Amino acid sequence: MSEQQSKGISRRDILKGTAAAAGIATVSNFIPTRFAIGGSAKVKVGILLPYTGTYAKLGTNIKDALQLRIDEAGGKLGGREVEYINIDSEAKPPKAPELTNKLLKKEQVDFLVGPVHSVVGMAMVKLARNTGVIAVIPNAGANQLTDDLCAPNIFRTSFSSYQVGYPGGPAMLEDGHKRVVLMYWNYGFGKQVTAAFRESFEAGGGTIVKDIPTPFPKVEFQAYLTELAAIKPDAVFTFYAGGGAVKFVKDYYAAGLNKSIPLYGAGFLTEGVTGAQGAAAEGVRSTLHYADSLDLPANHRFRAAFKSATAREADVYAVQGYDAGDLLVQGMAAVEGDVGARAEMIKAMESATIDSPRGKFTFSKAHNPIQSIYLREVVNGQNKVLRTVQASVEDPAKNCKMG
Repeated sequence: MSEQQSKGISRRDILKGTAAAAGIATVSNFIPTRFAIGGSAKVKVGILLPYTGTYAKLGTNIKDALQLRIDEAGGKLGGREVEYINIDSEAKPPKAPELTNKLLKKEQVDFLVGPVHSVVGMAMVKLARNTGVIAVIPNAGANQLTDDLCAPNIFRTSFSSYQVGYPGGPAMLEDGHKRVVLMYWNYGFGKQVTAAFRESFEAGGGTIVKDIPTPFPKVEFQAYLTELAAIKPDAVFTFYAGGGAVKFVKDYYAAGLNKSIPLYGAGFLTEGVTGAQGAAAEGVRSTLHYADSLDLPANHRFRAAFKSATAREADVYAVQGYDAGDLLVQGMAAVEGDVGARAEMIKAMESATIDSPRGKFTFSKAHNPIQSIYLREVVNGQNKVLRTVQASVEDPAKNCKMG
């Protein structure tokens, strides 16, 4: 068949339907140009985030920041218009397989973005790995997502529990605290964060004088705080988040413990909740990969743009969504909008540098951010950066085997 004949049969004849069906086999090697692909259907971005319930604010901030970054790129990915398909995960793990399959099979999305909740994330990732659809995780922090469950098509733009826990050890040792109590919600993520803290703290010469896990998601802390007061450690390191963090910090303050036992924790202890915590949050220190006050051009630009677009202040969740958008922008630009060129797109995403509001970061072999972790202190209701505890923190991902 001549080149002219091959071109003559291509897309126009195929679209004629039955008559062209018989000729499909003769043009099975025909590959549309990227120009043709770029000018065709919209790119479908499936988003599985919570928009109701406890984590609604997190999901909304991630979604709005993701779209903000794509809007800054002209509202397109690789030159193609974008269709967002939003599904409320409700942060309910039992619903995760059904909702993920709706996006993958029924909607046939080109990209999958989500979730917030780590157990939802594990269900989502297990399904996404089997389809090859590129998934970007903008929050869920369970280590497994870029460790045991790692895959070429799975990326994360947030953090692992190791990354927000491990640097807490050297941070507290540098502050002169040698005898520490651990308090945390007793479920998977809380255990992972505090295990990482223990690893670095004990390796640096510190001693965990008491381990106090508390039932998740209960917020009755008084008995545990009474025990803590009797132990009289140098300081306490915690993991609580959301409403639990608000209640814990307020109870800690009401018990007067803030005057004698410095309170530290993974950054979610005060992230996005200092307004609700009020005076009780003042002086609380935490480790995280972002702080509102980071004096970086990218952070100043982002915070102004997010406020203008949403009338809300940005937080770490918005940053992670914004960076997920940037990763999609870079990946699609590399293949000029050809969503079928997954291998080439994955290669470009693996080598991407994200100029994030948190500071520039790259990706590890397991597709988790290699990023700086900051020590922050609440001052006048804002998380102020005291210092960089560790630069370029990479999750070890010891069980990751890319297929």
